[in-house]
Amino acid sequence: MNVITILCDTLRRDHCGPYNHGLPLNQCWSLEAPGWVVPTPNMDRLASRGTVFENAWCGSTPCMPARRDMHTGRLEFLERGWGPLEENDLDLARQVSGSPNQSITRMLREGHNVSQLITDHFHLWEQGSGNYHMGFTGFEFIRGVEGDCFRTDPVEFACPPNERLRKNERHWRNVHFIRKSEEDWFCAQVFSKAATWLDRNHSYEGFYLHLDCFDPHEPWDPPRELVDEFFPCAYDVEGWTGAGPYSKWRGNISEELFKSYRARYAANVVLVDRWLGKLLEKMDEHHLWDNTMIIFTTDHGTYNGDHGRMGKLQTHQHDAVGHIPFIIHHPEYGHGERRRQLVQLVDTYTTTLSAMGKPIPDDRHGLDLIPLLKDSSAATRDYAIAGQFGKSVSITDGEWILHQSPVTENQPLNWYGHCLAKFLHYDLGDYEGGRRPVRNCKSWDAPTWLSDKRGDPNELENLADSNPAKVAEMQDALRTTLIRLGSPEEQHVRLGLSQRNCAG
Repeated sequence: MNVITILCDTLRRDHCGPYNHGLPLNQCWSLEAPGWVVPTPNMDRLASRGTVFENAWCGSTPCMPARRDMHTGRLEFLERGWGPLEENDLDLARQVSGSPNQSITRMLREGHNVSQLITDHFHLWEQGSGNYHMGFTGFEFIRGVEGDCFRTDPVEFACPPNERLRKNERHWRNVHFIRKSEEDWFCAQVFSKAATWLDRNHSYEGFYLHLDCFDPHEPWDPPRELVDEFFPCAYDVEGWTGAGPYSKWRGNISEELFKSYRARYAANVVLVDRWLGKLLEKMDEHHLWDNTMIIFTTDHGTYNGDHGRMGKLQTHQHDAVGHIPFIIHHPEYGHGERRRQLVQLVDTYTTTLSAMGKPIPDDRHGLDLIPLLKDSSAATRDYAIAGQFGKSVSITDGEWILHQSPVTENQPLNWYGHCLAKFLHYDLGDYEGGRRPVRNCKSWDAPTWLSDKRGDPNELENLADSNPAKVAEMQDALRTTLIRLGSPEEQHVRLGLSQRNCAG
């Protein structure tokens, strides 16, 4: 079987038609959302051919930790933060294609399959994480988004004044040379090049195509005509930038600028959906629905007014960040169906290998979801966990969710593996025994948080103080889950789980 994975960065679940059912966003589950309808007909089309997972959760965040989950089938955030693949990682591409250092003819004769990466996500090749492409049979980089060090020409170019001296100035210099029409926007290039690849490679029996699309991640700069559907003045607001502040927005930006960011994000989602349709048309043209599985998902969401915040990396992974869209089309099973069992991003690894008839390495944290596609009553996991390295850890059973803050000193904490922390900074000590001590690591300035998602899906009310028995129950579940996953023992101490009454 062929497998196509489509990862769209920072895609909020409430902006996807299969989850909002075409309703205005503030009529879904968050009253803090804007009153816009965000049309995504191609996501709807994919959902009608596939299975929509209602209880899908991220794992390691942010961007590259999530990708290591997908590429290795193991949760990264319990052992280290943002970094590259390491020598002992059994990365997905090599499990599909074997060693890339051989001819394709020999690779196929030895029973391996062609794999292809198409991406504009420049973190995959920049310093600090840049080797995720190396196991693929082929890869294609689309240059120029965000801080990509692409064009250096000393020319005049349009750039928001507040970004002239920031990293994102590179983005505006790059797009000055790249964009002439909508086909030149980055997500359009990703899906167009994927469509071309299918034209040329669809005859392979059992290919793996991995699309890593940076949109709708900021910079939020979609075509003006799409933005005008939500807020016609979005590009005219004083002080606008490509990315909103990763902070509480009230007191930091104006109401008009806040509305501009949300409108441009929504338009970015519409743009992604429009070009996703080009890929689905190729599925029709080459009759690939009958022999190809598609996994459509994201690495995480983002705060877009929820909890009074914009962006990520500030506090617990509440619903807006941790609860993600996840849709699978399988040629035989689950068409137009929905599932409520707990699934996670890390499951893409094992599910892909299972669909392609490849052996699944031992000690993977991900689950094979094909039995669940076959049988709506099949079990997955009792609890899903997620987090960012060195910060709080979230655990949910799909109804209750606990965000467990570490103890005040946030120690002991170790960084496992040879690589250093080169993108998100951590103060690392000397390497010894396979790990480095992490010093002076501050967690979020937020208490342990408990929410009942059945009546509070956006997790606005903290019930930790009023329901200590449930906190203790969820802490016990977290402790047990960490043991099952083989996490470092010091995580129990750092999170206060070695103490019986550790809420707070």
